[in-house]
Amino acid sequence: MTATTTALYRRYRPDSFADVIGQEHVTEPLMTALRKNRVNHAYLFSGPRGCGKTTSARILARCLNCAQGPTDTPCGTCPSCVELARGGSGSLDVIEIDAASHGGVDDARDLRERATYAPVRDRYKIFIIDEAHMVTSAGFNALLKIVEEPPEHIKFIFATTEPDKVIGTIRSRTHHYPFRLVPPEPLMAYLELLCNQENVPVAPGVLSLVVRAGGGSVRDSLSVLDQLMAGAGPNGLDYELAVALLGYTHASLLDDVVEAVAASDAATVFRAVDRVVQTGHDPRRFVEDLLERFRDLIIVQAMPESAHVILRGMPADQIARLQNQAHNLGASELSRAADVTNTALTEMTGATSPRLHLELLCARILLPSSEQTERGIAARIDRVERRLNYGGNDVGAPAPAGAAVSTVPASEVPAAAAPVSE
Repeated sequence: MTATTTALYRRYRPDSFADVIGQEHVTEPLMTALRKNRVNHAYLFSGPRGCGKTTSARILARCLNCAQGPTDTPCGTCPSCVELARGGSGSLDVIEIDAASHGGVDDARDLRERATYAPVRDRYKIFIIDEAHMVTSAGFNALLKIVEEPPEHIKFIFATTEPDKVIGTIRSRTHHYPFRLVPPEPLMAYLELLCNQENVPVAPGVLSLVVRAGGGSVRDSLSVLDQLMAGAGPNGLDYELAVALLGYTHASLLDDVVEAVAASDAATVFRAVDRVVQTGHDPRRFVEDLLERFRDLIIVQAMPESAHVILRGMPADQIARLQNQAHNLGASELSRAADVTNTALTEMTGATSPRLHLELLCARILLPSSEQTERGIAARIDRVERRLNYGGNDVGAPAPAGAAVSTVPASEVPAAAAPVSE
């Protein structure tokens, strides 16, 4: 199989703990234990899918069976290291078992019998049990004795996404290492490095979409990137292609909606809603993207000079547009719009008419006067102040005849407090 037909996540699978990204809280203690030769007989690797559990189990097996080991830096040249490297044939002394299809009591008894035999060539016989939560209670009980007191040549590595389903008597006999989702910053840097190695140009904003689609899973992110690379043209990864393939709302459409809300332009907002529906976009996905845009605007408004620290991967011109939009909306109205959008997103789950919910959401955002709460009043005050400023008047100064303040509907101005009678 050629390199170009092998999936990215297989082609770039790490061969050492130093190559694993975002899991330093796991890899560093394991490397220290290997250097001190304090290796346990059983390990439990848990965490979300695609974050490096099975890969780390293979690396640990490679470290243990290296001809120069146990070591935290496998030599890469001995027969065991070559067989366990990415693209290798696999080792007879490292047995990977998929517990999803081999988790019964008979499979556990078969494993127990195989464990009694000495390694064929290497230092240890290592059993990597993937999807360990799929082993039945009877299967775990059949393994209990050998996991508790294994022969000197046996090591167990359990990998699972649901450690709570591994029975306590097994879990208590292992060293448990919880893996985590990889943060956006190191994941984006890693994806950028791979794109450079693959000689694929990347348009601004594409990798942030890939990281978002991957949800912190390295394997999922690489699968998404692989799909985009497969469909990329001579100019590399294009933003338009990424938005279309991943199903996200185009930034220009979100810009139109937010700017129309700031200008109280209902016609433009509802035309955008019609575009969403007519082009076949999922209304719920549009609301998710709109909520994320409001979140970005809140961040930009809260920290205008350093928003790029949080909004990693966003192009500078896009951040400049967000700063302008946040200024035009105002803090209270922006906060209220985010709250209303979040509520609507919850209500749209399982809705039979998502377009209706989307249109009602837009109406609620555009009409703060319909909400007789502190949040609605604050949004109306924000709107009044913006209109005063657009008219060229100071908020606290009396407005001349014909000024923009005269265009504010009375329903959007909070009533004055009644005098207190003594």
